[in-house]
Amino acid sequence: MIPVALAAAYLLGGLPFGYWIVRWRRGLDLRRVGSRNPGATNALRAGGVSIGAITLLLDVLKGVAAVALARALGTPHALLGAVALAAVVGHAFPVWLGFRGGKGVATATGAYLVLAPSALAAAVAVFCLALAASRIVALGSIAAAVTVPLALVALARWGAPGAALDPLLPWSVAIGALVVARHRSNLVRLWTWSRERPRQEGKP
Repeated sequence: MIPVALAAAYLLGGLPFGYWIVRWRRGLDLRRVGSRNPGATNALRAGGVSIGAITLLLDVLKGVAAVALARALGTPHALLGAVALAAVVGHAFPVWLGFRGGKGVATATGAYLVLAPSALAAAVAVFCLALAASRIVALGSIAAAVTVPLALVALARWGAPGAALDPLLPWSVAIGALVVARHRSNLVRLWTWSRERPRQEGKP
């Protein structure tokens, strides 16, 4: 049943709730407005707070549902991380939208909520600190994605005596790498801005 669980996770993760809701309530195509991203952040910009919040909740629930379904199908614990990755890949490259999707942060959050709540709590704390310091959601998301595997290592080393590394660790590294890669355009803009800002500040 493992292939079934992976396929189901991909299809669940790919459900483009933000695209559907904004199209229904505002008559807009998220792929053509704002950042052209069908995720919760662009849904917030295009549809307002309520639509953004609903999209975020549904995207989180996609990750929860993918892992819960995999467990119900009898997927071994060691492979649930692969299911989480499949859900995030589905969100990032959804078959429903021609493989043009979001960045996977909310869907990964839902999966981690079930699989690694302690590591997720650390990631949320880092996200909030990064966001408060920079006022840039992308930086907070990247920092959070990198935090999860580090938190899993820390929990194994300094957690309960004799604790072993969580089998989720390699999958969390893959998820983090995917999230960072999906933010590459944001990183390019931030890099360009950081190089141009001193020149602008130096102008009379």
